[in-house]
Amino acid sequence: MAGMREADLYAPIKAFLTRQGYDVKGEIGAADVMALRDGEPPVIVELKVGFSLTLFHQAITRLALTDLVYIAVFKPKGKRALKDNVAMARRLGVGVLTVRERDGAVEAQCDPGPYAPRKNKKKQRQMLREFERRVGDPNEGGATRHGIITAYRQDAIRCARFLAVHGASKGAKVAEWTEVPHATRIMRDDHYGWFTKVSKGIYDLSEQGRTGLGDYGDVTV
Repeated sequence: MAGMREADLYAPIKAFLTRQGYDVKGEIGAADVMALRDGEPPVIVELKVGFSLTLFHQAITRLALTDLVYIAVFKPKGKRALKDNVAMARRLGVGVLTVRERDGAVEAQCDPGPYAPRKNKKKQRQMLREFERRVGDPNEGGATRHGIITAYRQDAIRCARFLAVHGASKGAKVAEWTEVPHATRIMRDDHYGWFTKVSKGIYDLSEQGRTGLGDYGDVTV
């Protein structure tokens, strides 16, 4: 954003608000921009060349003065950066205005207001299934020395431990004895390189699997 200045945002933001019937003035107290209309609560806009933690902090502070707080920045080129920062602003109850650098066009990305997130039922179900399948609490709220231990990893360890004791075995037998319903699929997909197919439906531990068992020997499954 070389060459762009915070002051260059003021004119397009003022024009945008003026067209909506606001009386607009800059640098009122600590606020970069204040706008008033027909006895309504004041609108405050904080200006910055780009998104920053400081800008969000300023906006949060202004919420003590009015519920109608916006942050205004030059529109970033990356869609992801815009999307993520708008999402953060929504969670804070802050509006976002972007100014297009080439022509000063202003766009309201979101307006101030209470945050009411739409629940992701699919992800919630996935997390509940993972919780139910996980044996014990191997991660203790964070990564262990092995990294995060998922229920899938625990199932793979159980299959590997069975093969280490009994040798090459049918997937159905591994599933029955380990109580891992998808044992055959886990060994077939072999995401960790621990298993080797001996013949149709029969699997054994690979050398990498034996090493893996040593590395995960302290994990409860």
